[in-house]
Amino acid sequence: MSDVIYLVNEIFYSLQGEGRHTGRAAVFIRFSGCNLNCPFCDTDFKAYRPMTAADIVNAISQWRDCGFVVLTGGEPSLLADDALVEALHLAGFYVAVETNGTHPLPVSVDWVTWSPKDLFAEHVPPLALKKIDEIKVVFDGNHHPECYSAISSDAYLCLQPCDTGDDERNRLITSQCVAYILQHPHWHLSLQTHKLINIR
Repeated sequence: MSDVIYLVNEIFYSLQGEGRHTGRAAVFIRFSGCNLNCPFCDTDFKAYRPMTAADIVNAISQWRDCGFVVLTGGEPSLLADDALVEALHLAGFYVAVETNGTHPLPVSVDWVTWSPKDLFAEHVPPLALKKIDEIKVVFDGNHHPECYSAISSDAYLCLQPCDTGDDERNRLITSQCVAYILQHPHWHLSLQTHKLINIR
């Protein structure tokens, strides 16, 4: 197994709260660091502990029965590599990644969720993904997400209302998001259900 060091912010077991796999039990491996600075980011991913692939597999072995791991961040494409994905596969896990799409991912990743951020950032590098299974766009009511729907004809399309931290603003954005999906029914509503039921 590789002795590459991965900067891991946290590892925890919960339900996937967003997107196509909502409600599915999952092991989350959150990496430290990101190449973007999105204004709505709600993750403190600066702290980390150095771990090898063997350390990570050992840490998640107690949840092997769930068989589903999500690599997230931060930006997981900055650290996740073929050796780690292979180690997770050998341990019996289906590997999903949520990425901003600015760096390539290992080709053996099972499920790729692209969460584009170019609507919210001053400069984002070109899309670097060869495979996209799901496109999950943060909907803020000010930007038009339709430009993403043609990027991958097979991708599952999600709109997720932006959590601004303001309840009144959030209600308005959610209402606008629902209205948008009713007018553009190829999109699906993604809610942060983990926040709604107060779990991680």
